[in-house]
Amino acid sequence: MRNKFILLAVSIFFISGFLIAQPKFTEINSKVGAFSRMGFGARGIGMGNAMSSVTTGNLVSYYNPAVSPFQENNSMQLGYSVLSLDRSLNFLSFTRKFDFYSSKDTSVDKKPTSTAGISFGIINSGVSGIDGRDNNGLPTEELSTSENQVFLGVANRFSKKLSIGIAVKFYYYKLYEDITSNGLGLDIGALYKVNDNWNVSLMLSDLNSQYEWDTAPIYQQQGLTTKDKFPLLKKIGVSYYKPEIKLLTAIEFESSNAGTNIIRLGAEYNIYENLFLRGGIDQFNLSNTDAGVKPSLGFSYAKTLGDWIIGVDYAFMMEQYSSSDRHIIGLNIIF
Repeated sequence: MRNKFILLAVSIFFISGFLIAQPKFTEINSKVGAFSRMGFGARGIGMGNAMSSVTTGNLVSYYNPAVSPFQENNSMQLGYSVLSLDRSLNFLSFTRKFDFYSSKDTSVDKKPTSTAGISFGIINSGVSGIDGRDNNGLPTEELSTSENQVFLGVANRFSKKLSIGIAVKFYYYKLYEDITSNGLGLDIGALYKVNDNWNVSLMLSDLNSQYEWDTAPIYQQQGLTTKDKFPLLKKIGVSYYKPEIKLLTAIEFESSNAGTNIIRLGAEYNIYENLFLRGGIDQFNLSNTDAGVKPSLGFSYAKTLGDWIIGVDYAFMMEQYSSSDRHIIGLNIIF
């Protein structure tokens, strides 16, 4: 099985290389809020971001707010990305579930009557080292931008099979001096466990998300007020987990009102105790097959320290329109 997984990962990597030989720009990458669609953390990015139906391992409502009731113990994740062109992308999240018991159940081995979950997270992105110039083209100062998302997701597991969740997302963008914008959006997700192996998910992402800009602080009377709406994403995902061979596979289809129809694939194999290997493909756009895909590889290793489990994650993802590729380093803590 180990050899089969390695063969799968290598195949994904090289097949994707052929697909991105002559890339063209994907429409959705030019839309507002692109930083929020790059993925979350080393695990998700390492699996091609095909995570909306996954209920094992460390979970976060970024991919689907309905998954938080399946989180075992408390999970905290931190992530840092190594990107080219003076860009930054950082992650922080906390997820836990809550079991509720009936007051009438006095048995020793109680079973919860319902399970809820909560997930909180922050994505920080920006560009630094921007060369500022005046109207005459003379250097002024070094500029930077900062774009952020803060999300809070809550979910309830209504039965052993069905979970539904909602996440509120707050965006804040500091573009230049007094030019800033913020906005609120919603994610709504559902997850259905067909059986112990198969999951199916549905999700709507970035409902009502938008930036509203006012350039009057810079241009006074010539300033304008404009609105930039985020693309509305509709996702359906399927995952299969076989605990006997410790293999997780997932596929996701995403459609947007920006004219994209994207397929994502991901796999995770528990090769040895707390060592996991991953591979995935993101951004295979059925509406523009010349746009190129983003293959990824990654791994995790965890160590038990008393009542805590400390893990280190790493993911590599190819990036076509850049001088170098993405490297994501993560730390996860289970307690």
